[in-house]
Amino acid sequence: MNGRKQQLLKQHRRNKRIALLVALLALLALGVFVAWWVPPLLLVLGWVAHEAWFADHLFYSPCDDYHYDFPADCLSVPARIEQGVLQVEADLHGYDTLILELRLKASWLGRWLDPHVQVGDDRQDFERGVDGRRYLNLSGQQAHGLSIAARFCGIGGELCLHAMRNPDFAEQRMLIIAPHADDAELAAFAQYSRSPETAIVTLTQGEIEAEAYQRLGLDKTAAARLKGRLRAWDSLAAPLWGGVPQTHCVQLGYYCLQLPVMAEQPDKACGSRESGESDIRSVRRHNPLPLPADVDGRPTWNNLIADLAAVIDHYRPEVVFTPHPELDPHHDHVASTRAVLEACERSSWQPKNLLLYANHLHDNDRWPMGPAGNGVALPPAIAALPADRLWSPVLGAEQQLDKAMALALQHDLQGPLPLKKRLRRSIQRLLAGRRWPTTGEDEFFRKAVRRHELFWVRLLNG
Repeated sequence: MNGRKQQLLKQHRRNKRIALLVALLALLALGVFVAWWVPPLLLVLGWVAHEAWFADHLFYSPCDDYHYDFPADCLSVPARIEQGVLQVEADLHGYDTLILELRLKASWLGRWLDPHVQVGDDRQDFERGVDGRRYLNLSGQQAHGLSIAARFCGIGGELCLHAMRNPDFAEQRMLIIAPHADDAELAAFAQYSRSPETAIVTLTQGEIEAEAYQRLGLDKTAAARLKGRLRAWDSLAAPLWGGVPQTHCVQLGYYCLQLPVMAEQPDKACGSRESGESDIRSVRRHNPLPLPADVDGRPTWNNLIADLAAVIDHYRPEVVFTPHPELDPHHDHVASTRAVLEACERSSWQPKNLLLYANHLHDNDRWPMGPAGNGVALPPAIAALPADRLWSPVLGAEQQLDKAMALALQHDLQGPLPLKKRLRRSIQRLLAGRRWPTTGEDEFFRKAVRRHELFWVRLLNG
């Protein structure tokens, strides 16, 4: 997480502690006047209510508007809903990504159950208590004549349809930048699995937070080394499920959460925080091409930029997939895109476009909201973002299943849920009507296996 999200999470937890303290004091005061068993019962009921309705990490008000600007080549036209059917008086032929701007207002039930809009054969969910401007993703459906029905919320205000035209980027030479093993699969599995020419470069070993491996009798250092080896292997092996051969997969072997530190001191070697290692060559032996940092194995920013420039020159991508620097707050993700931009300045080959993805958000840990398999509405953007064009290709049922199985190959997504999360899901299933997929327990099986994948298109030298 970056500083902003850490600050929001700290504030969120502080407010929870204050609320809990107030509730405990109130219960103690109440205990003077009622039977002894009433305060414990109220305490249990309060905890159940919290887990059912107030446990989401939502760091903005559901009444806030989302703010999106669209590029000059976007077609933006008025729309209306008549008798539950969308009416658009415009020629949308050739436009592949369709976004409907509207206002949603939750009903009283929409404060306790997830408000959502049924869009043709798709469903897109929003925050409980929503009351503001939101953006539905109609990509893959015929907008004019599309049935639209709101549940636990109402649609109001003026409607505007934003239509964008893109080439099929999966037909171009693609390079996917994955800060960690699984980022490529989460963001773009469906695109690289249908691409005739894709390369994937993973920047880090992902070795930290290896407590689960200590149950094997390993100390903290050995557990981190094992996790790093496993995730490095995942980064090379899992793409084969999507048709990307090992000759197009590169593991750079830098260390988790050290990329921002490296960026500030470009020639300083930043070893692992937990594994005790400081030679990135330990996981590079299966790489299909020699890289500059193979010479000394030092985990420095200068070596990272040289490695990425060499990868770009070798694979000559026309488009590079990389984390969205404004939307995705993970420290390593932000630093990865910064490294890509510096490497492009140094490389002799120049890609044409960046396709930006967000596997994490500053403000909402549940986005995309709602059950797996549904569409991907635009994420919260409380502060305006750059006016990038959007590309949102559609995934069929078979592609979604293949994507879920690709995630299941990742060791970091295989662990069982902690007891607290398991109880929370049971309570939310019973009281809030939420559902999780059977393909895997990790939250990414719900968030990433969807009807759409979503990318922001940015001209590299624009």
